[in-house]
Amino acid sequence: MAFDIEMIEKVYANMVARVDKARELVGKPLTLTEKILYSHLWDETSTNVYKRGVDYVDFAPDRVACQDATAQMALLQFMHAGKKTVAVPTTVHCDHLILAKNGAKQDLELANKQSKEVFDFLSSVSNKYGIGFWKPGSGIIHQIVLENYAFPGGMMIGTDSHTVNAGGLGMLAIGVGGADAVDVMSGMSWELKFPKLIGVKLTGKLSGWTAPKDVILKVADILTVKGGTGAIVEYFGEGAIAMSCTGKGTICNMGAEIGATTSTFGYDDSMRRYLAATGRQDVVNAADKVASYLTADEEVYANPEHYFDQLIEINLSELEPHINGPFTPDRGTPVSKMKDEATANGWPLKVEWGLIGSCTNSSYEDMSRAASIVRQAVKHGITPKAEFGINPGSEQIRFTIERDGIIADFEKMGTKVFTNACGPCIGQWDREGADKQEKNTIVHSFNRNFSKRADGNPNTHAFVTSPEMVAALAISGRLDFNPITDTLLNDKGEAVKLETPFGDELPKRGFDVEDAGFQAPAADGSGVQVVVSPTSDRLQLLEPFQPWDGKNYTGAKLLIKAFGKCTTDHISMAGPWLRFRGHLDNISNNMLIGAENAFNGKANSVKNQLTGSYDAVPAVQRAYKAEGISSIVVGDHNYGEGSSREHAAMEPRFLGVKAVLVKSFARIHETNLKKQGMLALTFANESDYDKIQEDDTINFLDLTDFAPGKPLSLEFVHPDGSKDVILANHTYNDSQIGWFVAGSALNLIAAGKA
Repeated sequence: MAFDIEMIEKVYANMVARVDKARELVGKPLTLTEKILYSHLWDETSTNVYKRGVDYVDFAPDRVACQDATAQMALLQFMHAGKKTVAVPTTVHCDHLILAKNGAKQDLELANKQSKEVFDFLSSVSNKYGIGFWKPGSGIIHQIVLENYAFPGGMMIGTDSHTVNAGGLGMLAIGVGGADAVDVMSGMSWELKFPKLIGVKLTGKLSGWTAPKDVILKVADILTVKGGTGAIVEYFGEGAIAMSCTGKGTICNMGAEIGATTSTFGYDDSMRRYLAATGRQDVVNAADKVASYLTADEEVYANPEHYFDQLIEINLSELEPHINGPFTPDRGTPVSKMKDEATANGWPLKVEWGLIGSCTNSSYEDMSRAASIVRQAVKHGITPKAEFGINPGSEQIRFTIERDGIIADFEKMGTKVFTNACGPCIGQWDREGADKQEKNTIVHSFNRNFSKRADGNPNTHAFVTSPEMVAALAISGRLDFNPITDTLLNDKGEAVKLETPFGDELPKRGFDVEDAGFQAPAADGSGVQVVVSPTSDRLQLLEPFQPWDGKNYTGAKLLIKAFGKCTTDHISMAGPWLRFRGHLDNISNNMLIGAENAFNGKANSVKNQLTGSYDAVPAVQRAYKAEGISSIVVGDHNYGEGSSREHAAMEPRFLGVKAVLVKSFARIHETNLKKQGMLALTFANESDYDKIQEDDTINFLDLTDFAPGKPLSLEFVHPDGSKDVILANHTYNDSQIGWFVAGSALNLIAAGKA
């Protein structure tokens, strides 16, 4: 469990040498982002990288982190790589497969029973290959990483889009698919499209009801869910320095919701305090020796407009608490305007549930600030109007807030304390009455609020806000309640105004825990057996995907033309489907069932061109596969937005989809498709999306000439015999075309050719 100070010191020594060299080659001051990127180059002799002369760059990350839902497929793939142990420090965290329903004790017991097979598999495969294993109930992956492994100036990848949380400790932490993680665990380089740089200058200082959460809610409102695509966001300024480390983590965490590659902050006193409080004074000592390398050069922050591709400035002294939603995390509404917005849009004003936690807001500071509001309600005899639930971020957080009386404060108001796990944030919530699909409003401190995300009900209007605002809105039971100006009636009929929230950044008595839930791997795992039952419906050993036959795809059918937002939740739903994350055949039964068919406006209803009838998307695709017929998927903008789940790429690959043609991709999903040997294509002319008809047959005309920078031509044959030839762009380089030819990137690793 302990951090590796020797590894960190090596990273810093390497950073000093490479940053000095890069500064000479570039001939200008460097941002923090550039310093970390350049110091983690796989090939430091590639001087074109420093001059932004290449698109895709190979890097050497320091760590890998996996959560249980994605780790299953990642480790099933790693078993095919033929390695005896992982090449870089790696951890697996069991946080996704625990359903929130009755409370922590009962829910964890049920999870350990229902998912025992999966947990045993993850435990044994971790033990065999030198991977640290965090048991169910130990906490949420990103909170545990922040508490134990993150360090300023490091680079980490993780099989979860919110890996970016570690930017709160000055890392470049990036969400990837399992195949990318397998590359790094196997000792290979990791490839990333060299990002643009977005600078966010924070002036002033947070105060009153405004929290770090409001910074990212405001940024999301400015940039939208795709405004950060292909970019790394670097925060700086007096407002950033004045903020807590975990507050910084909250901001970086939700950077995934603007499509950013990752986000980060420069090393400062808040990070020193947090590292020391979590038992890592050695890291502080090492970081202090190279502190100037762990933040941008002074000239950058003095004149940021010269060093960032885009610059945003936010005055924290003027920033108002925000409530974002419903159905998308980038629709921002200041609390003072919520009453008018909600009324105008017909949003339900009654708040049914308030939920605090998730990897985004489950720190000690988050819990203590929310508890300060709860204590006021109890003290003044105010009965909460909504139900209330919390998910502590880790066992260390839970143990400490129980010791300090914070859990008792919550429980006095009837709060349900769920397991230290993701829970409702990822749809792992057995909410009573959700099956009735009634129109209702909930508020939470999570990161995503897509339709059906939390409880499966498409009519649940979910709003994202800070933990303290969640507490206030849940107590009032009103979406339009403004705690800054409004009052509440207590049990004596008196009007009570809530005082501004307060919480300790770090526990005054320090953190404490009896059993953090960590299992160290065997020193020699060669004798450890990893068993997967051939009759299991939860786990399935993988078979390699077939290589490309070198011919043009012809006679392919259109499976679906998806309309509008099509996230990884639409492509491969979570919730009850999480139980099949280790079984590719079974989980493929959820492929694209949430996507809206552009031709009939329905989800999970597409035309089977073999029969002329409509059926579920997976059923139609399985019918095509049985007949040896290929297919393609067509989509809209920002296709694959959302989590890192590579199942959204593996399922169509497994069922016989050959290509995905869209207006634009979200970064992680595009990479996942490439890694699995699929064609990820974009319309050269977006208006060609409208030319595609429901009964089209597709022929690739020049796939045999597949090459970097060369568009592909696809012939769409319509039912009346007419044809449209559509030009499709791609971003494949030579190495990525090699993945396609081999059938997948993993095939190359297993063959020793990567």
